[in-house]
Amino acid sequence: MACGLLAASAPGGAFARQDIKVDTQLFVERVHTDINGRPRRVLASADRVAPGDQLILVVNWRNAGTQPLRGLAVTNPVPRGMQLATSEPAVQVSVDGGQRWGRLEELWLPTPLGGTRRAVPADITHIRWTMPDPISPGESGRLSYRATVR
Repeated sequence: MACGLLAASAPGGAFARQDIKVDTQLFVERVHTDINGRPRRVLASADRVAPGDQLILVVNWRNAGTQPLRGLAVTNPVPRGMQLATSEPAVQVSVDGGQRWGRLEELWLPTPLGGTRRAVPADITHIRWTMPDPISPGESGRLSYRATVR
């Protein structure tokens, strides 16, 4: 449902997208009551979702190349019908299809009457993580974010 896009540079400056392997998993968070009457949060396959469901999207990545990668950016479109739950400090978002990036509170959108308004979570179209450190060959990691089904 979500697709990961990547940009990275190899030491020589060459574009190294082919060296990164990515897969995205989608889970729905369900709350069940245990035998003691306490709520328990359980992650389940997101085969069927309904408005209001809390989703967790997990992006697994791995440097499958032979060179360290610098400036790795993992970009995921926010699937239609989903709203990002929060924006962590290390995460940048876009509200215009990936043209401009920043923290949500820094982004503005035009209004129909020629003005501007502050962007809100429902406006987010893409999410991006930028890795500050070089990614060694064979190194892997996991990124995740929450969204709500609208």
